[in-house]
Amino acid sequence: MRLENKVALVTGGSRGLGAEIVRRFLQEGAAVFIGDIREPADAGQGPDGAVFLSLNVTLEAGWRAAIREIRSRAGRLDVLVNNAGINIRHAIEEMPEESLDEMLAVNVKGPFFGIKHALPLLRESGGGVILNMSSVCGLIGHRYTNEAYTATKGAVTLLTKSIASRYARDNIRCNSVHPSTVDTPMLQAILKDPERRAERYDEIPLGRLASGADVAEACVYLASDAAAFINGAALSVDGGLTAY
Repeated sequence: MRLENKVALVTGGSRGLGAEIVRRFLQEGAAVFIGDIREPADAGQGPDGAVFLSLNVTLEAGWRAAIREIRSRAGRLDVLVNNAGINIRHAIEEMPEESLDEMLAVNVKGPFFGIKHALPLLRESGGGVILNMSSVCGLIGHRYTNEAYTATKGAVTLLTKSIASRYARDNIRCNSVHPSTVDTPMLQAILKDPERRAERYDEIPLGRLASGADVAEACVYLASDAAAFINGAALSVDGGLTAY
């Protein structure tokens, strides 16, 4: 098992892509903490075997409490996955200030605070891995995605590289993961519109959407010792979308 004896924290791990990452980490032998504002049972799909911690990633006090709890329960932290994120879908000309502030708080302040407070415990554990969930929109301007989301994910991409360059000396690797559109139940409702469905499928050379399993498997690899010399990388999980 590729993550045996590792302790991981996955934010936004109660549902959707985060829950898939948690499941795969558990299958690979990791002890997993879920940091989320909603318990897995509320979403009806919580992975068995993970420990839930109530965590609003936008609040620094919440991060302090979560890391303190992990230290108390597990005594170490090996992997932090900053997966929690939101997308409020308004173009720049219609984006309300409060919606922009909310996206910046979750998508940028969340990973920033998470890294800030996880670094001491990762260092004490002898090193570890930080994975930041970005997007293809953190690499390119994507014509079907709003500008606020792109700005936040671009920030995550360069935050990753900054952490990778500074904290490698502590044996802490930091990489970002960049999925294209991920197939979720919520997305399927959106793709009932034939025009939007054609847009999303036609832009991907492999001709299908990313699955949660595609992205989770990439996270397992980057968190494992098999990726021991991969640091500061932006791993696209996009079927070739960014190859154009």
